[in-house]
Amino acid sequence: MWKFPGGLSEPGEDIGDTAVREVFEETGIKSEFRSLLSIRQQHTNPGAFGKSDMYIICRLKPYSFTINFCQHECLRCEWMDLNDLAKTENTTPITSRVARLLLYGYREGFDKIDLAVEELPAVHTGLFYKLYHKELPDNYKTMKGID
Repeated sequence: MWKFPGGLSEPGEDIGDTAVREVFEETGIKSEFRSLLSIRQQHTNPGAFGKSDMYIICRLKPYSFTINFCQHECLRCEWMDLNDLAKTENTTPITSRVARLLLYGYREGFDKIDLAVEELPAVHTGLFYKLYHKELPDNYKTMKGID
């Protein structure tokens, strides 16, 4: 079955940093976090240590393309055409759906599918958090010209 690289976050590790690290560890591909695409929530997942499981799909920008995959984690690893990945029966339902999301974003604009990240100040002095959301138009960011 074809699937996207992935794994568990380290304590205190941001979502994008986890995605970049896991892709590198499994494939040898260096990349940059671009956006969050989707979240799968599942309860009673056997591999989730008795907890509810959140599986977060991120969109990354590759900086290298030569695959040097981890043979302890992968049987095969290769670049695939999104059309082929979306149509193949030899994949997981989430991989097929995300391939279709990516095709839509590639063709119609990633602004239609991306959840952007913004760092904002927390109510506790000196602390910050990351908020993932659809991008706001500039006039809504400043509230200028909005009645």
